Amino acid sequence: MAHPGVMHRYTPRLVAFEHATISTPESPNTLLWIGGLGDGLLTVAYPATMAQLLLPNWTLAEVLLSSSYKGWGTGSLKRDAQEIASCVRYFQKLRPTAKIVLMGHSTGCQDIMEYLVGEGCTERPRVQGAILQASISDREALVSVLPPDVYDNSIKLAQEWVVDGRGDDILPKSCMNNILGSPVTAVRWLSLASPNKNGDDDYFSSDLDLKKLKATFGSMKKETPLMFLYSGADPHVPDFVDKKALLSKWTNIIREGGGAVDDANGGIIPRATHNLNGDPDDVVGELIRRVNGFVQQVESGALTTGAHL
Repeated sequence: MAHPGVMHRYTPRLVAFEHATISTPESPNTLLWIGGLGDGLLTVAYPATMAQLLLPNWTLAEVLLSSSYKGWGTGSLKRDAQEIASCVRYFQKLRPTAKIVLMGHSTGCQDIMEYLVGEGCTERPRVQGAILQASISDREALVSVLPPDVYDNSIKLAQEWVVDGRGDDILPKSCMNNILGSPVTAVRWLSLASPNKNGDDDYFSSDLDLKKLKATFGSMKKETPLMFLYSGADPHVPDFVDKKALLSKWTNIIREGGGAVDDANGGIIPRATHNLNGDPDDVVGELIRRVNGFVQQVESGALTTGAHL
């Protein structure tokens, strides 16, 4: 299937694909969509649908990173954040008066957290909002699906390699049992699996302590309001996770730190799976309705100047 649009080269080797719409305004606001592990252009279906149904003065561009497709196993959130910053700068230069909102799916949510609160965040260009769709814990997902011996042995080997100065080396297939289908370095595996609850990717685990959460969610700036869209039927979220309580905890910490959260439009999307591929039209429509509600609030400034939503 052909997807009309514009391919933007935001660095010499990286692109963002902006979906064409029936009536694209001259200088639209931009929703930059960032996928998860293994994702690339058009691998998740709902962004193409959403691009056609966004508010008339918004367009959607899917961002390709070095970590897209099978590149994630040798990458890092830090590199992703640097590349996202380059993409934001590109669109800011292209449309100086327009607003930009980041929307992450799965590990794209970790990328956004790294962008907003990770090391060097003050040097990155400010965006006007951020949406986290399927912000799940890699650690909790991996522990729930991997055989204990595979998980334990892979962690042990990765830790040994890091101690030996081999953190950037690819872990052997014999140890990894083709986990997630991509070559993975020792450092990236420990970041995802986070055996000591301190991995760089470990932003969303349900058992993180208050100190960790205050250092991340608690340092969000009011100028960049956030919205959570958590899938109600996400198979990668273990049954023991109380989704409603988790979102409430994150929201309270953000607000206590002075940040802004849209929980009028955000929240749990009933019956939604992880990436909504194959979900009923009404489920996808509910996600799009909430996204439109958020970007409308961003455009009006209500989230940064008004009361809690």
